Amino acid sequence: MSDYITLSPALLEQIKTEHPDLLADDAIRRRSGKDSASPQRPAYVRDVEKILHSPYYNRYTDKTQVFSFYKDDDISRRALHVQLVSRIARNIGRVLGLNLDLIEAIALGHDIGHTPFGHAGERYLNEMYHAHTGRYFMHNVHSVRVLDGIFHMNISLQTLDGILCHNGELELDEYRPRPIGDFEAFDCLVEECYRSQETVTSLIPGTLEGCVVRISDIIAYLGKDRQDALRTGVLEDDIVFKNDKIGRFNAVMINNLVVNIIENSYGKPYIKMDPDFFDALSQGKRENYKLIYGQDALFVQQEEQIKPMFVRLYEYFLKDLKDGNPDSFIIKKHIDFIRERGKYYGTAHYGEEDPNQIVVDYLASMTDQYMIDLYEYLFPNAPKVEYVSYFR
Repeated sequence: MSDYITLSPALLEQIKTEHPDLLADDAIRRRSGKDSASPQRPAYVRDVEKILHSPYYNRYTDKTQVFSFYKDDDISRRALHVQLVSRIARNIGRVLGLNLDLIEAIALGHDIGHTPFGHAGERYLNEMYHAHTGRYFMHNVHSVRVLDGIFHMNISLQTLDGILCHNGELELDEYRPRPIGDFEAFDCLVEECYRSQETVTSLIPGTLEGCVVRISDIIAYLGKDRQDALRTGVLEDDIVFKNDKIGRFNAVMINNLVVNIIENSYGKPYIKMDPDFFDALSQGKRENYKLIYGQDALFVQQEEQIKPMFVRLYEYFLKDLKDGNPDSFIIKKHIDFIRERGKYYGTAHYGEEDPNQIVVDYLASMTDQYMIDLYEYLFPNAPKVEYVSYFR
C-alpha cells in the first residue's frame, strides 16, 4: 500500500502564516494523538469525511422519512434530509461566524443511527428493547453509538455532542449552549439517556454549532413533509395550515425562519427566534402532527405492516444469538460485516455485548427495503408490505 504523502515543509510554513485558521484545532478526541488538523483537512473536515465514508452513511438513501408506503422517487429519504439540515444550518452559521465544518459534521451524522421506516420504526424498536432490557432506544443516542461505539471512528466530542443533543422533536425559542465537558462526562450522559427518556428531553448542545443544527433539523422537515404530503395526495392543498406567520410553502418557511434566527442571534451567545415566529413554528409542528403524521390510516398501516416485522425479527435474531446459530443472518450479514471492518475502526471484537444490543444494532442499521426483503425471505408466508404504486 502506498504511503500517504504530505505537504512540503516550505509550503506548510507559508500556509501557517497566511491561513492559520486552516490549522486551528480545538477538537476533543478520544485518541488525541490522531486526526490532527492539516491545511487540506481541518479539524472538523476530518469528522465530515469520516461520517461520509462510514459504512452506514450510504444507507440513508433507502431510509424513508414519513411516507414509507409509496413507490415514489420524489419523496424525501433520510439522505436528502440530512443534506437539507446541513445546508440550512450552514447558511445560518456562515452569517453568525460559526464553524461550518463542525455544523456539516453534526448535520450529516445526526440521523445515522435512525431506524428504517422513520419514527414508526424507532417507536417499535424502542418498545421491544425496553420490554427486554428496561433500557430505551432513541435514534439520536444510537447515532452516537454507530460513530463512537460500533465503529470507533475517533469523531470529536463536539460533533458527537451535537448529534446526541439534536432532538428535532423538541423546539425551544432560545438555545444557550451548556459547557461541553469531557468524554467521561459525555459517556455518563449517554448512559443516562439509555436509562431515562426524560434525560433526552433535557439535552442542550454544548456548542452554538450544535444549537444551529438542532433548530435547522426542524426547519428542514417542517415544510418538506408538507410538500411530500401534497405529492402523495395525503393533503389536497396547503390551505389547511392556518398560521402563515412563517409561511405555508416550504421555501418561504425556510427563508423566513432563517432570517428571523439571524436577526435575533447575530453577535449573541445563543440562538433565538422572535416569540411570534417561535409560536408559528410550534403551531406548524402541531398541524403537521394532526394533519400528516397522526392520520388514523397511517397509524393503522404502521401497526399492521411495520410493527409485526420489528417484533418478529427482534425475537428471531435474539433467539439465534442465544442459541449460538452460526448460520444466522445477524452473524453473517451484521457481526461479520462489522468485524471485517475492524482493521479500520478497531471493531474486531464486536458482538460480545448483550444480545439485545446486537439485535438493536442490526435492526436499526437496516434500510426499509432490506428489512422487507429479509422478512419475506425468513417468513415467506407472512403478509407482505403493501405499497402505493408508481403508477397510482
